[in-house]
Amino acid sequence: MTTPVTIIGAGLGGLVLARVLHVHGIPATVHEAEPSPTARHQGGLLDIHPENGQPALAAAGLTEEFRRLVLPGRESYRVLDRTGTVLLDLPDNGTGRRPEVPRGALRQMLLDALPADTVRWSHKVTGVRSLGEGRHEVRFDDGTTLVTSLLIGADGAWSRVRPVLSGATPEYVGVCSVETFLFDADTRHPAAAEAVGAGSLFALAPGKGLLAHREGDGTLHTYAQLRKPEDWLADPDTTGSTTVPLTAQVAKEYDGWAPELTALISDSDTPPILRRIFTLPAGHRWDRTAGVTLLGDAAHLRAPNGEGANLAMLDGAELGQALAAHLNDVEAALTEYERSMFTRAAAVEANDDDMYTTMIDDDAPHSMLALMTGAERDS
Repeated sequence: MTTPVTIIGAGLGGLVLARVLHVHGIPATVHEAEPSPTARHQGGLLDIHPENGQPALAAAGLTEEFRRLVLPGRESYRVLDRTGTVLLDLPDNGTGRRPEVPRGALRQMLLDALPADTVRWSHKVTGVRSLGEGRHEVRFDDGTTLVTSLLIGADGAWSRVRPVLSGATPEYVGVCSVETFLFDADTRHPAAAEAVGAGSLFALAPGKGLLAHREGDGTLHTYAQLRKPEDWLADPDTTGSTTVPLTAQVAKEYDGWAPELTALISDSDTPPILRRIFTLPAGHRWDRTAGVTLLGDAAHLRAPNGEGANLAMLDGAELGQALAAHLNDVEAALTEYERSMFTRAAAVEANDDDMYTTMIDDDAPHSMLALMTGAERDS
């Protein structure tokens, strides 16, 4: 292949694509808006699935490296009500098929497996335009541009590449998420640490919930989920002294909950991070357009359901393999990849249990209990 591959976005999907191309001797350049790999926290634990994430990492030749990142004992789950009563406790008995790894460590593993000059940091894309005949111009916020004949949008929910393929924009699903951290929890926050247990916690009630998990260094990583209008706490200032009022506003939503649960918010060792949950319209797809495609959330954004990162990695792996198999026919490779990716995304969408709705619906936590006990019987 003589056409250089330009990848926008150094998330897991874009990096798996770059790595699979590297394995096959195909050079690629990844352009990433963040200034460095450590510019921000990369999220908590990921369970890597045997049907998508694990085969993707195998295609990248990184199975052994991935296995070294697995945190033992993390495939345990608890469901609690707002009083702290444990309604379901599923311990990690060693038979689970979805090992948990730290997302940041997984990303660094992929970065370390690429030539040092593959990722161009501080390259924030501001727009893309078609030049015809499969060529596209990419504009960056420093005023520079590049022209490429093979452009891959791996740049997430608010992709700058997507508009050249599709007019779809993400839609708010009615849920806000507030992220907090407790460090050295067993020593400094023992009651909260005991509530979370060895793996993941779901403390749920109608319209709200706390999702927490134990990371490898004694950190408790929590997402407070709230069914709220999109403008709730619009443009909050989460810096400096104003952090306390925001934390208090979120904690107030959990008045009357067990103190070991509310501590996951009120005692946060970091400023809370507010995010609103979006999804692309159901059935999102586009007509084949020469020289460009999408992967991961840029292509098929859904509310977090445990599948997003795994699907993005499989997208990257399959796209890389298709390009390697059709070295002299890029369009054949993109056609093959998109056909498979659209089918896969549609199947996940059809089987989506709508985790967010289930977790905090009007029957919570009992709706989540039914979902998890059903999944346990099926596994």
